[in-house]
Amino acid sequence: MAVLFEFDIGIFAAGISNLSVYWFDDKEVYMRLLFLFLGLAAIVLVVFFIWGDSLLTTFSQEGSIAWLNQYGDWAWAAAIILLMGDILLPLPATLIMAALGYLYGTTGGGFISAAGSFMAGSAGYWLCRLMGEKAAIRLLGEKDYARGKKLSGTIGGWVVALSRWLPVFPEVIACMAGLTRMSSRVFHLALLCGSIPMGFTYAFIGATGIEHPLLAIGLSAGLPPLIWWIVRTIFKHKLSV
Repeated sequence: MAVLFEFDIGIFAAGISNLSVYWFDDKEVYMRLLFLFLGLAAIVLVVFFIWGDSLLTTFSQEGSIAWLNQYGDWAWAAAIILLMGDILLPLPATLIMAALGYLYGTTGGGFISAAGSFMAGSAGYWLCRLMGEKAAIRLLGEKDYARGKKLSGTIGGWVVALSRWLPVFPEVIACMAGLTRMSSRVFHLALLCGSIPMGFTYAFIGATGIEHPLLAIGLSAGLPPLIWWIVRTIFKHKLSV
């Protein structure tokens, strides 16, 4: 199962080199936005390089099962808190979700995993949004703040939905969405579109014992944009308000 998390890290390393494609508008670079995003990602990576081996050992699928079993009937609540801890620590969320599948089955484990992922993203969003607009402008500057809001309003929902299956990116993007005051309605719907497929996919893998990282990555990455497109189409007028 550790291969799932290691595969995610490899994709993150490859994908970050192409990140700049999202930060151009009429040939102007969103410098402060880009530097802040990379700075937040770098902090998470530094923590991972320092404590990553220990975290992977402690929260391997077997380790996660043992850790959660300590809490008996409250293991589901401990798992949600653990998944929310991904805001601060680079925890192997996919392995924890697989452990939930093993303990609660595909349906129960999927619901708990999706809830934990959703609450982690929501916490990052609101922690940064509650900083206030003035603090965001001081941090980003007026021009980059305005550009960030524009970016959030155009492709923000797609980015949030697509990001949940990646390591490092999800909570960083959630924080950036809150900082640039992306519509809370758009953010949370997009977050659901990303969290639900991911939670149920990895819970299914844990429940069945199947090790197919390519299938897991494919479902986690492919379903969110499709679901978001459907949701966006159905609620188009409400999301534009």
